[in-house]
Amino acid sequence: MDEMKRNVLIENMVSNLPTLRKKINISQEGLAIMIGVSRSTIATIENKKKNMTWNMFLSLILIFTKNEETDKLLNVMEIYTDELNEYIKNKK
Repeated sequence: MDEMKRNVLIENMVSNLPTLRKKINISQEGLAIMIGVSRSTIATIENKKKNMTWNMFLSLILIFTKNEETDKLLNVMEIYTDELNEYIKNKK
């Protein structure tokens, strides 16, 4: 998967992160603890003052795919696409 496609997925995640958090009823601080960053990192990303890394994106994918409500939304929000699924499965 090329960098441009990754960036589109990351942008979609950033745009929808507050909604996804609310769906699983987790605060910025709670999410930050889960993925090993500070609350201020989550806040600055949600406010689009800092870029999300690919590793952070993948960490969030793991969290949101484990929740039934957010798992369904990831495809609709064009965050977890068929192409990303294939990329993850074929990555060695």
